[in-house]
Amino acid sequence: MRLLPSLLLALTLPFSAAAETPARWWKGNLHTHSLWSDGDDYPEMIADWYKAHGYHFLALSDHNVIADYERWVNVAKTKGKEAAFDKYLAHFGKEWVETRPVEIGKEVRLKMLAEFAPKFDEPGRFLMVKSEEITDRFLSAPIHINATNVQTVIKPQGGQSVVDVMQRNLAEVLAQRTRTGVPMFAHINHPNFGWALTAEELNEVEQEQFFEVYNGHPTVHNEGDTVGTSGAIRASTERIWDIVLTKRAAAGKRVLYGMATDDSHSYHASPTPEKQSRSGRGWVMVRSEKLDAASLIAAMEAGDFYASSGVTLRDVQHDARGISIAIEPQPGVTFRTEFIGTRKGWDTASEPVIGTKGETLRTTRRYSADVGRMLATVEGTDARYEFKGDELYVRARITSSKHKEGVLSPDEMERAWTQPVVPGK
Repeated sequence: MRLLPSLLLALTLPFSAAAETPARWWKGNLHTHSLWSDGDDYPEMIADWYKAHGYHFLALSDHNVIADYERWVNVAKTKGKEAAFDKYLAHFGKEWVETRPVEIGKEVRLKMLAEFAPKFDEPGRFLMVKSEEITDRFLSAPIHINATNVQTVIKPQGGQSVVDVMQRNLAEVLAQRTRTGVPMFAHINHPNFGWALTAEELNEVEQEQFFEVYNGHPTVHNEGDTVGTSGAIRASTERIWDIVLTKRAAAGKRVLYGMATDDSHSYHASPTPEKQSRSGRGWVMVRSEKLDAASLIAAMEAGDFYASSGVTLRDVQHDARGISIAIEPQPGVTFRTEFIGTRKGWDTASEPVIGTKGETLRTTRRYSADVGRMLATVEGTDARYEFKGDELYVRARITSSKHKEGVLSPDEMERAWTQPVVPGK
């Protein structure tokens, strides 16, 4: 991440003044669903929620579709049904909401991004970003890849293996970027959803630079799990990250950056919100001079962002000597920063994970404690790690004492994850 001495000053200024400083943090969600695919609300209602809740940018990443053509849906057959429609109509009015009668009930026209984005786009305050979740699979493995700022829909490419499917779809995003000259990037979604992706497979896809270390959907197994009575452990997304980072750094290849998203699908009151995929669970904070797609993408490709599920950082810096982190205090909340990395000379041995019947599970292999070990722990709102000279990479995980509300596990705490740093680069 770039050293930005003016950042702390910018964060203490009023919004209008801060927007004029060289760079600042912008909060955004890059994985969201609407009625254009399997969400249960209208895109305008969703955009309105994010803008009202302090986000600066939002990508509606519906499955294998971009909201760029005329589409009518039967209200009674939508996920939100009449209740969602009534709220939509009450909020935006009859002059905006278009309906037509059909043989049974009525249809409503889903607005295209080009129509509704101008309602929310505001220079220096909010930006809608065109996106698609390319939704593919290999055999039983769901393989989902988000394309941010994509301009035309990319059809799932298929392939002969999990790695081949990932590479083919990533290549299509790169081809569109090259062909159009428009900045865009892809990121791998929820690797543990359906236990689809292993660390070894992710490591093979060298053209990928981003993946979701945190996803707010209740079925994506961020923390991994224990299989049956054998005690076999399937790796968490953080463990997957450390394995890939170790292998890539040891080979002199570029690192993999970690993102947080909420992957929201459900936007209405529920007696069991923890079982739904709700808004506001995970996001990225990007440090950029401008709030536009090109600037945000350039900053993220430079690693100038962090992922969060609730913890806010005032600043993150690194230099030739180490990494410094300043955390935004919260009344009554404490913070623990863990610096995590792998040292040179790490034990490269690994072994398969064995299931309850003695079978080899198709999952990330087991590696020694050398991989992604705890290098240092710091309590408080300011943390510093000094490089020792033998680290392949160093990243930080900041955990607060505040429980995250409305999620599946009552033990989940609010966190933030900084991007890995390779000393000397």
